[in-house]
Formats: sequence, structure tokens, C-alpha cells
Amino acid sequence: MKKIISILFILKYVLANPTPIVLWHGMGDTCCVDFSLGSFKIFLENQIPGVYVISLRIGNSTIEDFENGYFMHPNKQIEYVCDLLGKDPKLSDGFNAIGFSQGAQFLRGLVQRCGHKLPQIKTLVSLGGQHQGVYGLPHCGALEHATCDYVRKLLNYAAYYSWVQQSLVQATYWHDPLNEKLYKKQSQFLSDINNERKINKTYIENLNRLENFVLVKFESDAIVQPRETEWFGFYAPGQAKRIVPLEESNLYLKDRLGLKTMKESGKLIFLSTPGDHLHFARDWFVEKILKPYFI
Repeated sequence: MKKIISILFILKYVLANPTPIVLWHGMGDTCCVDFSLGSFKIFLENQIPGVYVISLRIGNSTIEDFENGYFMHPNKQIEYVCDLLGKDPKLSDGFNAIGFSQGAQFLRGLVQRCGHKLPQIKTLVSLGGQHQGVYGLPHCGALEHATCDYVRKLLNYAAYYSWVQQSLVQATYWHDPLNEKLYKKQSQFLSDINNERKINKTYIENLNRLENFVLVKFESDAIVQPRETEWFGFYAPGQAKRIVPLEESNLYLKDRLGLKTMKESGKLIFLSTPGDHLHFARDWFVEKILKPYFI
């Protein structure tokens, strides 16, 4: 009996022509390595037979993809991906998207800036995305070498210099709560997609076209500071200890991105899981994300 149910379950989703999935990796990772997104792509294909999965490669090789995670400005990355996805006929009926770490806020930037140019983006899943930025960079994701030390030191002292914003990806979502005015003025990516300098109505309309926006926080995250940024929380201005949750922030209360509207309509979903940054059980992922939102 169980075998029959399993076969029927598989047939249902093969015949239903499952919604394609787009993956965007994080800092210090690439699209296709076997121990990371390469294996996760295969995992998704096994869970949803017949699904078309794209793991985004930013550049012409995995080496370029890796380097661009540090040195290709997010604005250029989003333009690149918008063009790439817009040309893919297999996405013409819409797709779901999963962002890993910084890939999550880049996918949100894609939705806001390019959503009206693409087929329907249905569900966006943010796994450990830094949606209010970071203030502190204790580790560099999958990397531990001299580049990480360079990134940390540069961000601590010069994040808002124009040349640093132009040349180092992580500077574009560095959020210094001790100098909010400078952050809002000089941030070339995050303050823009969070509508902190002016209200871009297209950003709000495109984000609200999502059917679901799923935010996953890692409860023992030692990589992202503060970890509450994964749920749009952040330090109160002027200090770096007290956290203001999304619901008490101006971003929410003034509905600068339509997140208040999305939450009230059930589109904004908050999930958490034990473990460090991007450490999650695949059974948990199936039960909490795939079954409710992708299958």
C-alpha cells in the first residue's frame, strides 16, 4: 500500500509539470560544487521528479562565479541574472527561487528591480539572507584564508568609501548602526533595495507579486551579525546591542517595502531552524519548505 501511495505521489508531480527552481549561492561558494549547491540541485531533482533547476553561475566559469561573489557589484549581478532568466524559455510559466546567504538579498533585489520583466516569481525562500545588512563579519562562509582577513579589515574601516562600495560586494550590504545617515547615503545596494533614501513604488509592487516570501533564520548562526537580520531585524540606531525586530522598525511600520501588507495577507513567512549558518536537515527542508510551497 505504501509503495502504491509513493508511486501515485511521484506521478502527480511529474504530470503536473512542476514549477522550475532558481538557486543563488552565497559568498565563498559557487553554483555547482559537489559538496554544496551541486548536490543540493540533485537533491531537489530527486524530491520533485521532472523539476527544472538552475543553479546560477555568475560568469563564464566556476572560478569567475566564485570571484564575482566578492568583486562583481550586486547591481551588475542582478542585471546579469535578469537578462539570463529572461532568455530561458523553460521559465516562461514562472518559477520559484531559493537564495543562500547573500544570494538571498540578491534574489530579493532581482524580484524588486526586475520582477515586472520576468515571468511570475512565485515563492522566494531566503536561507540566512542578510536583509538588513550585517555589522561584523567573523567568518567568510566556506572560506578561511587571507581574503577573509582583508574583507573584514576593509569593511571595519572603509565600507562606505565609494571605491570600496564599487569593488567589494560585502561593502554594499554593510550596515553601520552607529552611523545610519552615512549608511543610507553611501550604501550602493542595500539602502536602495530597502527604500531607505526614497520610495520606489516598483520595488513594493514587484515584491508583493510574490505568492510567498519565506525567511529562514539559523538560531545558532555564528557567521551573520546580527542573526536577526535574517528576519529583517537589526540593531537600534546609535548602538550595536539592542535589536529592533521587523515589526517595530520603520521599514515595517511605514510599510516601505510592503512587508506589513505581505505579513497581514499571509505572504510573509518566518521559519527558524537550529544550527549554524546554512546548516539545516534536509528532512526539515522537505517538511517546512518543499511540501508547503514548492510541491
